Amino acid sequence: MRKRASLATRISLLSVGIAVVTAVLAGALATGLIRNNGADTARKTLGRLADVTQSVAGNARTGAGAQGRLRTALQGLNVRSGIVRRNATIATAFPIVRRAVTAADVAALLAGNDVSATRTVDGTTVFVEGRAVDGAGIVLVQRRTDAVAQNERALRRIAVALLIAGAAAALLGLFVAWRLARPLRRAAAAAHSLAAGNRDVTLAADGPAEVVEVSEAVNALAAALRQSEQRQRNFLLSVSHDLRTPLTAIAGYAESLAGEVIPSGEAAHVGEVMLAEAKRLERLVGDLLDLARLGADDFRIEFAPVDVAGLAAGAARVWGDRCAASGVRFHFEVPASPLWTITDAARLRQALDGLFDNALRVTPAGAPIVLAARPEPGWIVIEVRDGGPGLADADLPVAFEQGVLYERYRGVRQVGSGLGLAIVHGLIRRLVATIEAGSAGEGGARFTVRLPAAPSG
Repeated sequence: MRKRASLATRISLLSVGIAVVTAVLAGALATGLIRNNGADTARKTLGRLADVTQSVAGNARTGAGAQGRLRTALQGLNVRSGIVRRNATIATAFPIVRRAVTAADVAALLAGNDVSATRTVDGTTVFVEGRAVDGAGIVLVQRRTDAVAQNERALRRIAVALLIAGAAAALLGLFVAWRLARPLRRAAAAAHSLAAGNRDVTLAADGPAEVVEVSEAVNALAAALRQSEQRQRNFLLSVSHDLRTPLTAIAGYAESLAGEVIPSGEAAHVGEVMLAEAKRLERLVGDLLDLARLGADDFRIEFAPVDVAGLAAGAARVWGDRCAASGVRFHFEVPASPLWTITDAARLRQALDGLFDNALRVTPAGAPIVLAARPEPGWIVIEVRDGGPGLADADLPVAFEQGVLYERYRGVRQVGSGLGLAIVHGLIRRLVATIEAGSAGEGGARFTVRLPAAPSG
């Protein structure tokens, strides 16, 4: 598997890349602007120097001190000067002035015109400024490199500043990447710890909002896993207990039969007890298998139009007889007209049988069990109500969680395997319907199933 770069590495590379691109673009723009503006400024500065020189040379009252200061200033700027005499000769100590000034420049100066030009001398660009003075002229020549030397120094300073800024941005990016990646690395370590089976994982909720959200999600996951695994342990303990009881009875009677301890006259009774315990064991194993199948992808649901009123009537015939055999009053509240929905009739009947089995187990003789069905806007509603001990308010949110009510009421009231309501809930969800628990007017529990009504016509 190809090794992926870490978040810190990516953020660092991104910050360095942004810093480098920014520095390059800023440097390129600054270089172009400064060099272009520097050349224009240098030409204008040399022109102003030529004007000052013209003024000093043409003013008879200007003293030697002023002229000396002007020469010093020109030398300090590496400006070379020369004098164009009336006989069209050039008096200068600098060869570059002779090569830069053309015959046309001399003629223009002697005619009283100014000269301003940019030329190339021996491969070097120079600026030429000339001014007419009393029938003659003066010429100032400056290499372009000398004219823009100050700007070049400014460019070097800008380049150094950009390098420092880029380095600072890169370091800042590394620091930010490290700070962002640290809580994420802690979250990853916590997730690996959870995967290894450690459930005592708690992350500090600090950092940016997104990182805090990840930490809180990992903490919530750890808490949910702890709760889920505790419920699984409790469920396994409960199932183990329920499996052990009939197995112990069957094994005990079987040993007695094998050891010929049971009198022949009691063999039939012992057989009935063993058969009852075997059926109890079979029902428990069947519940476990149903619960396992509900979570499987191959659990088949065959949707088709179903008349809920007719299906409820069929269930009423079976459970009415069973209620009568137990001394429980059965009531059937279903309209005469059909109640159509799209569902799996067999799975819906299996869910209703689970609700009736739960109701009949907790309802005492003489109390009622009610099967009701009615239409509501957009829905078909089925209710199973009983006159048993009912559910407390705290029971309603967990009524369909496997084994929870079993643990709460074991030894207090008649309980089953703790799986029946969980199986019913799973079936109803697979039928794309809803079920809720509540309190019945008959004094016991009420379970309400809502199925989408089939479109009319």
